[in-house]
Amino acid sequence: MLSTTPVHLPSPWTNVYGLARTLLALGTLLTLAFSNSATLFRPVAFQGEHPTCRGVEAGGVFCLVPGDGLDATRWACVAVLLIVVSGWRPRLTALPHAYISFSVFTGIAIGDGGDQMTTVLVLLLTLPALGDSRRWHWSTTDSATAHPRWLLLTGTSALVVARLQMSFVYFQACVSKLPHAEWADGTGMWYWGNSLGFRAPGWLHTLISPVLANPLGVAALTWTPLFIEISLAAALLVPQRVRYALLTAGVGFHLSIAVMMGLWSFALAMGAGLLLLCLPLGGQLRLREPRADHESSGQQERSNAMVLDSEKPASRAAVTS
Repeated sequence: MLSTTPVHLPSPWTNVYGLARTLLALGTLLTLAFSNSATLFRPVAFQGEHPTCRGVEAGGVFCLVPGDGLDATRWACVAVLLIVVSGWRPRLTALPHAYISFSVFTGIAIGDGGDQMTTVLVLLLTLPALGDSRRWHWSTTDSATAHPRWLLLTGTSALVVARLQMSFVYFQACVSKLPHAEWADGTGMWYWGNSLGFRAPGWLHTLISPVLANPLGVAALTWTPLFIEISLAAALLVPQRVRYALLTAGVGFHLSIAVMMGLWSFALAMGAGLLLLCLPLGGQLRLREPRADHESSGQQERSNAMVLDSEKPASRAAVTS
């Protein structure tokens, strides 16, 4: 016998998912805007000329234009991504954003894990975005009950899958390192820190060289990322207050990678994923209004702060099964 008890789902149309879309679009935008066409589209050993335009990759936008049109197409994509970053009309920009992310990942010669993660997350966020009737995805006002129930269920389900995807990514990132002796014995970051291709820029390398030369220092730099990754993999199993701490640790971790190795688009992609993983479904980022504390005399009014309103999530709609 089917239950008639209504199931309340959190609304997917929040500015948390909007901020995630902005970060994902910004990472792709930076890649296209600050890398010239000669760098993005060039031959790669054992792969040939890029874009390769083989199989499904042939559907990418860079395969649909002649070679002399790659630069103009690149800037056209930047223009579209600027609109996505602004948050205007997510319903209209959802499919162009997904198409550009796919085209960049499959078409450029210098793609990395950040581009792949961006493609996956943008594809998942396309589902709630197509049902988002707001003018701006920054808006904290929402009318979930005004949407068809199937749109609510589809959008929320996509966000849940994105959370599971991020959890698996961090689990795999940690576990895949453990069989390697360098990560197990705590020396892995010594090799990364002294690599000519990935080590920190000159001024920063001078600062971290003493840490890399110290056995305890290099062990801490090696094992701390593993601890953060496995903790983030388990984020969905811990209370929300712990997830806030994990969000801070994860953002700091990826910012460190960006500063040390220059992987800024990767950091933005993973930052977007961390928002989806660690912040509550249906939560809104809000400005806290200043108020006086009448219980303690002499206290100053609290300054405005960006907080997550997890106690009062976006409006919910009931789905009856």
